[in-house]
Amino acid sequence: MTSRTAALLSNDLVYASMAIFALAFLAHAIEVAWSVKAPVKGSNKTKLDFNRTARAGRIGSAMMILAFLLLFVGVVLRGISADRVPWGNMYEFSITGALAFTAAYLFVLKKYELRWLGLPVSISVLLTLGTAVTILYVPSAPLVPALKSIWLTIHVSTAIISGGVFLLANCIAAAYLIIEKYEKSTGRPRWAIKLPTLEVLDTLSYRLVALVFPLWTFSVIAGAIWAEAAWGRYWGWDPKETWAFITWVAYAAYLHARVTVGWRGRKAAWLCLFAGSTFLFNYVYINIWGTGKHTYSGL
Repeated sequence: MTSRTAALLSNDLVYASMAIFALAFLAHAIEVAWSVKAPVKGSNKTKLDFNRTARAGRIGSAMMILAFLLLFVGVVLRGISADRVPWGNMYEFSITGALAFTAAYLFVLKKYELRWLGLPVSISVLLTLGTAVTILYVPSAPLVPALKSIWLTIHVSTAIISGGVFLLANCIAAAYLIIEKYEKSTGRPRWAIKLPTLEVLDTLSYRLVALVFPLWTFSVIAGAIWAEAAWGRYWGWDPKETWAFITWVAYAAYLHARVTVGWRGRKAAWLCLFAGSTFLFNYVYINIWGTGKHTYSGL
C-alpha cells in the first residue's frame, strides 16, 4: 500500500465513522424519544417504559463500537501514510482524541449502565470530527524537525488519553447538574428516568478523574523533558505550556476538594467542569489562535 493510498483510505474511513456515529446518535435519540409511559401497578402514577425502544439502544451501542473500529483503522492508516505516529498536527490530534473519547465511553459502558451517555458522546465526537475534516485538515506529511522525537509518542499519546477521559468525566458532571436541578424542582424528566442516581454520577465522575490524573501529570512532565531536548529549557511559560499547567492545577484542586475538604455533588461537579473547560480552551483557542513555540501544529 502506497502512502497516498493509505492517506486517502484514512480519509474515507474517518468520513465513514462520522456517518456511523450519526446513526448511533439517532438510535440513542429514538431510544429516549419513543419510549412510552406505562402505569405503575397499584397506583395512579406512570413510569417511562424503555422496553419498546431497547432494541434501538442496543443498535446505538453497536453503532458506537463499529464507528470506533472504523475510526481506529483510519487513525492507524494516517500514521502509515506518513510513516510516523499520527499526532503531528491538530487534525491528527483531533481524530485521535475523538477515538480516545469514544474508547473511554465504551470502557465505562462495560461496567456501568450508562448507555444514555451515547447521546452526548456521539454528538461531541461528531462535532470534533466535523471540525477536524473541515477546518483543521492538512495533508499527510513528514514531521517538522521540532517534532522528530520519541517524546512525541510519549507526551502526546498520554495527553490524548487523559483528555478523552477528562471529557467523559465532564459529560457525567454536566449530567449530574442537569438532573439535580430537575429533582429539586419538578422531579426527573421522562428522558432521565433510567439514568443512575446522583450519587452514582458524582462518584463515577470522581473516579474517572482520579484514574487519569496521574497520567496527565506524567504528560506535563514528559512535555517539559521534550521541551528541554528540543529548545534547551524545561519550561518557558509558552501559552500552551501555561494552560496545560492550569489544567493540572484545576484538576488537582478538584481532587483535593473531594478528598480533604469533602466536596460532593454540585460543588464538585462545577469544579470538574471548570477544570475541563481549561483543557478545552487549551485545545481549541490556544492551538488555533494562540502564539508561541507550539504553533507548528499545522494550522
